[in-house]
Amino acid sequence: MSPILVTGFGPFPGMPANPSAALARAVGQRLRRAPGGAARVLVLRTAYAAIADALLPALAERPAAVLMLGVATRARRIRVEIRARNRASRLYPDASGRPAARLVLDPGAPAARGGAAAAQALAILRRQGLDARPSNDAGRYLCNASYFAALATGLPVLFVHIPPVPRTRRPRRPGDGGVSGGCQAAALAEVARRLARLPGRPAPAAGPA
Repeated sequence: MSPILVTGFGPFPGMPANPSAALARAVGQRLRRAPGGAARVLVLRTAYAAIADALLPALAERPAAVLMLGVATRARRIRVEIRARNRASRLYPDASGRPAARLVLDPGAPAARGGAAAAQALAILRRQGLDARPSNDAGRYLCNASYFAALATGLPVLFVHIPPVPRTRRPRRPGDGGVSGGCQAAALAEVARRLARLPGRPAPAAGPA
């Protein structure tokens, strides 16, 4: 069986330590410990070039499923992204200092692509005591751009945003954005396993670049 691909992101302006990277590694460890489990963890540079340089080659290997993790700087709860939009913003440069090349990610693609596993993922996360909410807007930054690219492959794909880790120590509550305790990692590993059971479909024909 092909491994499950789990992705996170490295640092970006305003986020010198990205918790999605640590969480992606923790989820990958959980998946590998399960009988017959196989996972590949990919921590992407928070740069638009990383989509072509690292993400697309990993997707071309046709993993069993793709669980994508990112941090939403203003979020207070886990957000399960229902769709990715064919849009970007030139207002926010990536970690290399470059903005998106254009406002439309792919001129030949639809206005949005949907993730089919959002409802199931929400149910799993909530059963584990995590405060997870559906989201219709993955933003206009690297999270949305990478999700949109992954959804074009026909693979079972889901993107989950986590809140930033609080800067001050305080007692943790169910649904906290921190990576400690393994609760998020365990729940997200189960989400990834369920994702891998969904049928994939052939990748759509590529539109004009």
